[in-house]
Amino acid sequence: MVSTSKPAIPANTIYITEKAASKVKQYAVRDDMKTFGLKVAVKGGGCSGLEYVLDIVEGPQDDDKIIEHHGLELYVPKKSYIFLAGTELDFSDGLNGKGFVFTNPNATRTCGCGDSFSA
Repeated sequence: MVSTSKPAIPANTIYITEKAASKVKQYAVRDDMKTFGLKVAVKGGGCSGLEYVLDIVEGPQDDDKIIEHHGLELYVPKKSYIFLAGTELDFSDGLNGKGFVFTNPNATRTCGCGDSFSA
């Protein structure tokens, strides 16, 4: 029997699935970016208080924590890291919509669209 359960995400990292990493790489190639990584951050706003920010960028800022999964570097500002540690970033293209999906164990409340949360 093949196990379909996901491995636990360590609380001291942010994990991007292979599917999400592949989608980021597709977007970067489409935009003709030779060197890139994914900025993953949070900012104040949204209906729950904090909203997720994703941006394909050329490189990290001085205060970014760098995490690598599936050949993609994630750049996480230290101020955002405390809200994102233990989070899994996936990509969904199923019937429920298309886009990046955050599974964040630090979120105490999320909005219906999944784009904002409170911690």
